[in-house]
Amino acid sequence: MAEITAALVKELREKTGAGMMDCKRALAEVAGDLEQAVDWLRKKGLSAAAKKAGRVAAEGLVGAAADDRAGAIVEVNCETDFVARNEAFQGFVKAVTALALAKGDDLETLKAAPYPGTGRTVADELTHLIATIGENMALRRAKRITAVTGAVVPYVHSALAPGIGKMGALVALESGASADALTAVGKQLAMHVAAASPTYLDTASVDKATLDREREILRDRARQSGKPDAIIAKIVEGQLRKFYEESVLLEQVYVIDGESRVGKVVEAAAKAAGAPIRLAGYARFKVGEGIEKA
Repeated sequence: MAEITAALVKELREKTGAGMMDCKRALAEVAGDLEQAVDWLRKKGLSAAAKKAGRVAAEGLVGAAADDRAGAIVEVNCETDFVARNEAFQGFVKAVTALALAKGDDLETLKAAPYPGTGRTVADELTHLIATIGENMALRRAKRITAVTGAVVPYVHSALAPGIGKMGALVALESGASADALTAVGKQLAMHVAAASPTYLDTASVDKATLDREREILRDRARQSGKPDAIIAKIVEGQLRKFYEESVLLEQVYVIDGESRVGKVVEAAAKAAGAPIRLAGYARFKVGEGIEKA
């Protein structure tokens, strides 16, 4: 029997798009003959994924989960909303979210992780799902955040099932306050993050290059008014405050009441809880953001 080398398996995967374990099995069945292995996979319907790989997958689901002081959020894409409502697809999203919570958000590590109850990796299970359901799919991104003390609180907007939907968010709260208090304020803050889509946590998080670029754009606009430089400088700083209010989480107007700043909401929550609360991090995913649709 011919030796089934890693290079041979890799070549078969590239030809067919089938999973690693399926490629190994195919090569073993045909004594290492590459072309016969391709035919074997086609007969089993396992090379179907390759035909779908080029198709745009901009639908799908976001999964979000938390366990005490850690939380994870993932996005898995498919081609149609119909498949996003498929139980097998939803089960995959939930399982990968749980794996991201346990193992971290590095995509290659996640793809190589054993998929529960199958003997396949996450990547191979996704390929199997593509062949079974008949649409292109992709594990697009993942993010895991933690809190040293306190809690990480998840939120999924208009959830199709517990922990999965079209948009989700996590917030990390550093605090010695009670779990109930942190869960209550954390859920509302996560709802705000989902709705307001901040770019930065606080003003210190805004990098110098971004600020310099923003100032230059605002300065050029102000110069067109013909006002003196001293007035232009004040106009620029005033407009920069608006930039912070739009982009920085702690400076945004809280969507729940429409008037408070998020930073003040956190301060009020800390006072009510009787312990300091610091909003230490967040994550937000919305299905299909940034994917160019046909």
